[in-house]
Amino acid sequence: MVAIETKEIKAAKTQYGVASFITDRFSPRAFSDKEISAETMNTLFEAASWAASANNEQPWVYYFAHKNTEGFNRLFDCLMPGNRPWAKDAAVLVVSAARKTFAANGNNNVAAAHDLGMANAQLLLQACAMDIYGHPIGGFDKQKTAEFLEMGENLQPLCMFALGYLGDAEQLEEPYKSRELSERTRKPLSEFVNAL
Repeated sequence: MVAIETKEIKAAKTQYGVASFITDRFSPRAFSDKEISAETMNTLFEAASWAASANNEQPWVYYFAHKNTEGFNRLFDCLMPGNRPWAKDAAVLVVSAARKTFAANGNNNVAAAHDLGMANAQLLLQACAMDIYGHPIGGFDKQKTAEFLEMGENLQPLCMFALGYLGDAEQLEEPYKSRELSERTRKPLSEFVNAL
């Protein structure tokens, strides 16, 4: 089965002993038609809720829609064309947004985007632990998304992602199929780590 082979191909090959829940996470484009239950979605959002945040502000807000719903179709319409051929098969589309100001005093929260990123990472790692995979998507119309979701001025949509169980890489058209079956790489530590 290609989905299993894809998992093996995508497993990160690390120089040091990185935990498997990190090395096993990747961003697929091939999703099966298996649905994600409401209870499972709540588990993922609860995992996100335990991320660290400045002043425990928890500045994240999530919107999601299951496939074959009006909400999914509306979020899908916000995607850039390059993401549509594969994202259409996701079980769920999720939008994550950050509150720009602190609830206590209305001051600008410069850490909001960082904190949302931490929450998103925890959601995706929890998903992977449940054999669900997520593909973060930056290529979407943020203004159109904010208008559809009636976010207002204090919320900023930063990331959309597709969630689902792994599908067969053969279902993808090119260039997505080749990307699905290629190994993952990362920059060497020497390019971004500086000991003082």
